[in-house]
Amino acid sequence: MSELRRTQLAVPASDDRMMANAAKSEADEVFLDLEDSVAPNAKTDAREPLVKAARENDWSDKVLSYRINGVDTRWWYDDIIEVIGSAGEYIDDIIVPKVPNASELQTVDDLLTQVEVNNDLEVGGIGLEPQIEDGEGMQNVHQIAHSTDRLSVLIFGPGDYAAAMGTPGLDIGQFPEYPGHYWHHALSECNSAAKSAGVPCTDGPYADIEDEEGFRTSAERANMLGCDGKWAIHPSQIEIANEVFAPDPDVAERAKRIVDAYSEAMEEGKGAVSVDGQMVDEATNKMAQDIVEKAEAANIL
Repeated sequence: MSELRRTQLAVPASDDRMMANAAKSEADEVFLDLEDSVAPNAKTDAREPLVKAARENDWSDKVLSYRINGVDTRWWYDDIIEVIGSAGEYIDDIIVPKVPNASELQTVDDLLTQVEVNNDLEVGGIGLEPQIEDGEGMQNVHQIAHSTDRLSVLIFGPGDYAAAMGTPGLDIGQFPEYPGHYWHHALSECNSAAKSAGVPCTDGPYADIEDEEGFRTSAERANMLGCDGKWAIHPSQIEIANEVFAPDPDVAERAKRIVDAYSEAMEEGKGAVSVDGQMVDEATNKMAQDIVEKAEAANIL
């Protein structure tokens, strides 16, 4: 399984061809969607092709997740029972949309535990990825992040969040006339909550798939805030996100020098060391270690 979460590729669970192609993509994670990309009258039938795709395609080099319908809908219960019951050994994570509070995520956790027990699966082996998509979820994001040991990623969903906040416009995540980074506060809150729980934070989609520069800018801003990756709603966005959320090669090389020099200094009983003319302490070393780990996972070092 990939250690990186640079790109989450969204794929409708009702489309066999797209799921097969996604398995061959360069995305770090693929999620098979039962929620927004599947029509209400097709949601029940979409579980079967999802199970088939999970079982028959090779997902060994990436994280495989799927998105259930919201807990306030009629479908979520069987989304877990049927999919995990039939293909649980192939599923790494479940994405839970529109999570408003910690108790709702715990409800999903409780059901998932029972399904794992009843199907002889490792209890706790499947992670949960809550999406923060409204004001209540944002208000409770830190409690949500610490509500379950299954938490593997925290996701910000700009589309539903924009609708919940009453923002103008119809394009997800695109407010070029705004004097600054429109999602700065929301992404900062989500990233803070995720990192306090020790998990990655993922930014949601950018709707205009033909606007590659706009997508790149959106990804770069999320990266600057400390987010670890972004959704791709079209394969053309994968390469950009993988590039943006991977360490710069020059930065990675310097981070490696810092880690090596600091380790040597510790062995000699020194509390700090100079690298490239700048003093390095424990805080700098921790940042460098994180960069080195990501660079190695991305085959940059």
